Amino acid sequence: MPGTGTCPDEAVKSGGQSGAPVDVVDNLAQRHDHAWHRDVSGEDRQNARMPSPAIENLVAQLTRLPSIGQRTARRLAFHLLQVPKEEAIALAEAIIDVKERVHFCAECGNLTEEELCSICLDQRRDRHLLCVVEQPVDVVSLERTHEFRGLYHVLGGALSPLDGVEPRDLRIADLLRRVDAGGVEEVVIATNPNMTGEATASYIADQLRGRARVTRLASGLPVGGDLEYADEVTLGRALEGRREM
Repeated sequence: MPGTGTCPDEAVKSGGQSGAPVDVVDNLAQRHDHAWHRDVSGEDRQNARMPSPAIENLVAQLTRLPSIGQRTARRLAFHLLQVPKEEAIALAEAIIDVKERVHFCAECGNLTEEELCSICLDQRRDRHLLCVVEQPVDVVSLERTHEFRGLYHVLGGALSPLDGVEPRDLRIADLLRRVDAGGVEEVVIATNPNMTGEATASYIADQLRGRARVTRLASGLPVGGDLEYADEVTLGRALEGRREM
């Protein structure tokens, strides 16, 4: 480990790893985890320090990832110390590579390594049909259904005045330009069925009124679900979205 010097052979076992000695890292992880979770005051927890400033910085960076808290970040940091150096470098290079090579499609806002994404370049897609989503990951989810054969438009988020996200912060103007350019007959709004997603859908629907047909993804009961476990809002939307058989 940085700054610790060479450990005596009788004190640690390398375990054949090219990274930090396994026994040393395991011992540090266990001791730190025990110190962190023992019954101490909040001030003591705040003052608990990592064995190295480098480890402390790594933990701080990992906590910035979605769904990663302090405990998970510490475990990931100590795990990275145990793996061979080549594996850690491969992970770092993969992150750098994706940040340098992947960017937004100039047409729809999806992720791509070229100027246009593969979906926009696919001449087999129905160019009269446009699906609006919040993030590129939503495109992946819809593509997995193999049901939608039109094009996409990625907004880059959802309207949220409380968080400072206004229409100018999203790719709404680009959407209107694509529709006005001609050819688009129907716009399917597939924003998330939450407060910000519904607000975004309503705003876009108002902007597209008279320009194209606007539809919204149906909301209702999940496949395999039971009525007795569904909430009132879900049941209400299922009734509104009923169809003939």
